[in-house]
Amino acid sequence: MSTVYDYIIVGSGINSLTCAALLAKKGHLVCVLERNDYLGGCIKTEELTEPGFKHDVLSAWHPLFVTSPSYVELGDDLAKHGLVYVNTDKPTASINASKQSCIMSTARDENIALFNSLSEGDGDRYAQTMQEMEQDAEFTFELLGSELIRWSTLRLFWKELRKRKLQGLLQFFGYAMSSSRDWLTNHFQSERIHALFAPWILHTGLGPDANFSGAMNRVIAFSLEVAGMPIVKGGSGNLVTAFEGLISENGSKLYTNTHVSEVIVENGRARGVRVNVNDNSSELTTFKARKGVICNVTPDQLYRDLLSTEYVPDQIKKEAQEYTFGRGDMQIHLALNEIPQWIDPELDSVAMIHLSDGADSVSKAINQSERGQLPDNCTVVVGQPTALDPTRAPEGKAILWLQLQELPSVIKGDAAGQIDIPKNGEWTEQVREQYADRIIERLNDYIPNLKSSILSRVVLSPADLANLNINLVGGDPYSGHCGMQQFFAWRPLKSIKNHDTTVKDLYHIGASTHPGPGLGGNSGYMVAKHLS
Repeated sequence: MSTVYDYIIVGSGINSLTCAALLAKKGHLVCVLERNDYLGGCIKTEELTEPGFKHDVLSAWHPLFVTSPSYVELGDDLAKHGLVYVNTDKPTASINASKQSCIMSTARDENIALFNSLSEGDGDRYAQTMQEMEQDAEFTFELLGSELIRWSTLRLFWKELRKRKLQGLLQFFGYAMSSSRDWLTNHFQSERIHALFAPWILHTGLGPDANFSGAMNRVIAFSLEVAGMPIVKGGSGNLVTAFEGLISENGSKLYTNTHVSEVIVENGRARGVRVNVNDNSSELTTFKARKGVICNVTPDQLYRDLLSTEYVPDQIKKEAQEYTFGRGDMQIHLALNEIPQWIDPELDSVAMIHLSDGADSVSKAINQSERGQLPDNCTVVVGQPTALDPTRAPEGKAILWLQLQELPSVIKGDAAGQIDIPKNGEWTEQVREQYADRIIERLNDYIPNLKSSILSRVVLSPADLANLNINLVGGDPYSGHCGMQQFFAWRPLKSIKNHDTTVKDLYHIGASTHPGPGLGGNSGYMVAKHLS
């Protein structure tokens, strides 16, 4: 049986849903095909531990989405379909090994006063950075939100060249290439401020010594102050439900349990897909597309698995094979019998807290993980969804969302010398749980009632994440290393421009493409705007 649509979208992550919604609103008939039994890609809410405890299994926090052009255009429609955000004026904080905390506010004057109190002049230099970000915001966010090889981007560069002159434009990019360590060292004397900002660079897939990490650090600080740390009331899955309602309302379709095995090419153009249906939800085996196919996949999937070799030149095959994935990730989900009580009570209401000593500790853990070692003292990301949204757990109870972003995909050893590693380097259940035990023991020093209040926990290792989502290769939550050699115009491949592919009417979106990972929907937005 065959059904004809205008566009077929492979995968149902945030970029796919954004793209589908925008195209459907323009009158195109769209079909979204998802191989898993749920829509949303890395957006999934589940009662993972205990009944009544609603955990965001993978991604959870939405500052990038609420500040995205996708949300500007679709926000009202999504709200009509039940999307509600809750937020906080204390988006993030850190606490170091000396039990000293530093809490960021959405109020700039409070941040300036706090930072100046920690070290004279630090708050003033922070204010200067934020003022510079405001001046550069339009240019910065246009670069991160536009396809780079377009006349519109060239006009943007020409506009900035006229405004800044050549030396000023070179100065902008030269400053942007600086590292997070450069920015922190040059602007802040307080180690507590270093500990506040340095861990955030992990959420971009970079490290504190990487080129461009300083620019990303500044973008994040600016975004947190402007947007806070919003989460979806009742769980991020409600965002997916809202998208599903919006897309369906406009006559388009979404399917689960439908694995795309091949892109159909006719006369040099993408004209549909062949699928393997995993259950009895549909008898369709072929989906035809009048206008194009859009794939939210990794480069190796696209050019190795979905396209016939005749459509993949040798250079593209080589680049796809050489596409590099980043470090592994671990998620720890805790159901708690009572509200976490931090040693600093001010942390009780913060959205996301990092256990970190700053750039040196982050850099050390990254180095250990990239050498295949389980870090002895990794950065611990502690998300507190119930601090913003008590409906995520029964009354008086709580959940914690823990993330560890400095782990190897294949383990060669344990830097602490405590865990026996299998000879094949695999993440076994025993290794996974022993490493999680280490994290809980450490976190209990900061939340003294933690261990006694744990009702149950679920730990997802890098191997578990890879099994959950085909795009998380090796447990890399960002679907590809985000270093400069594989970013901007070079993401995903150096020989492909924008979101084009080697086949006409076949487009490539998702975290593996420009502008990279993050729950913003930007690549889907770019392609939808180009097509509509």
